Amino acid sequence: MCQNCLVKTIHHAQHHFGWDNSLTPVAHVASGSQLEFHCLDAANGWFSADSSAADITTLPFDKLNPVSGPIYVEGAQPGDALKVTLESFRPSGFGWTANIPGFGLLADQFPDPALTLWNYDRDSMAPSAFGRYGRVPLKPFAGTIGVAPAAAGHHSVVPPRRVGGNLDIRDLSTGCTLWLPVEVEGALFSVGDTHAAQGDGEVCGTAIESAMDVVVKLEVVKNMPLKTPRFATPGPVTSHLDKHGYNAFTGIGPDLMTAARDAVSYTIDALCREQGMSAEEAYMLCSVCGDLRISEIVDQPNWVVSFYFPNSVFN
Repeated sequence: MCQNCLVKTIHHAQHHFGWDNSLTPVAHVASGSQLEFHCLDAANGWFSADSSAADITTLPFDKLNPVSGPIYVEGAQPGDALKVTLESFRPSGFGWTANIPGFGLLADQFPDPALTLWNYDRDSMAPSAFGRYGRVPLKPFAGTIGVAPAAAGHHSVVPPRRVGGNLDIRDLSTGCTLWLPVEVEGALFSVGDTHAAQGDGEVCGTAIESAMDVVVKLEVVKNMPLKTPRFATPGPVTSHLDKHGYNAFTGIGPDLMTAARDAVSYTIDALCREQGMSAEEAYMLCSVCGDLRISEIVDQPNWVVSFYFPNSVFN
């Protein structure tokens, strides 16, 4: 995209922590404007090429998951929708994945910190090496993207909300269109928590967390009442993973969360047994490239959750 076409660049320093409709906007823009956001990673630059798992224990938890913004979009009013077109992602080439004690789908099974560092070609975006085991296909996207809620005060950035936020939807990548329900004047849009790759579910709690530049177009859609975010993709969403098929593991029972945990646990067991990796490595690898899916939810009393692990990682 032509840099001269960009209305505004939002720099690294122009970020905040959490949602608050009283924050002063860093920019006022017209509907239809294009902006480039220089997004920090979820750890706010805490990890480097020299980091180890010991650095997880000193993470400044009050400064995690910074989002760039907020942006006041002229004409946006409660009851409207903000249409966000994701134009491009320019990753940094460095990323990290961590098991953070107390966080993640299997937090009770993985109490110790673990860290994987990633280096990838930001131009070719070729699959990134996961140690000596395989290579993970990349698909950049923004994990946290949303607008300010109507409720006053500071709201944590960790849980997703009806106005967006920490959605962690892997398919919100280049070319995707997202509609967000507007609750306050100007919408107050922010974006961050950028990922170079993630599986559906982000099961260990982190993806390939990676700083990157994001270009979006913001448009106001009048009188489009949404209950929750809606998005549209420009084409297939798993073509970066599909080439060699999948091995899938199921969890079956009357509780979807338990079934999801079982499906991931069985996948981890198989990766340890068949690939010789540690359980912590397998858990983090599942988080960056494996997909949780509800396969069946009508044949009570038991439901089926499947975890799809792509064979392309080892081919």
